[in-house]
Amino acid sequence: MSVILTEAAAKEIKRVMEEQKNDDLRYVRVGVVGGGCSGFSYAFNFTNAYDEAADMVSEHHGVGVVVDKKSELYLDGTTIDFYSGLDRRGFTFNNPNAVKSCGCGSSFSA
Repeated sequence: MSVILTEAAAKEIKRVMEEQKNDDLRYVRVGVVGGGCSGFSYAFNFTNAYDEAADMVSEHHGVGVVVDKKSELYLDGTTIDFYSGLDRRGFTFNNPNAVKSCGCGSSFSA
């Protein structure tokens, strides 16, 4: 199942990639790193390549998503959405593996 992008998230990722004016950017890399107030933090950046042996690759709404196999254990089934409202704007992570998360929304424990 891996990581799922909603249509809104994919649209925003495409917009940001185009804004970067770097034709080599083809994928969004999602991962987990140690740190944050709950133990783990989400890593989210753009890349132009992946390692077939170390990464899982999928596509959602025309956006390639790369997740390294170690992070996949913590992110399997996670849905990434993009919210834009009067109160806030940004990507949100709905991670079914997180047993606790902090108020910032970018840190969790599993």
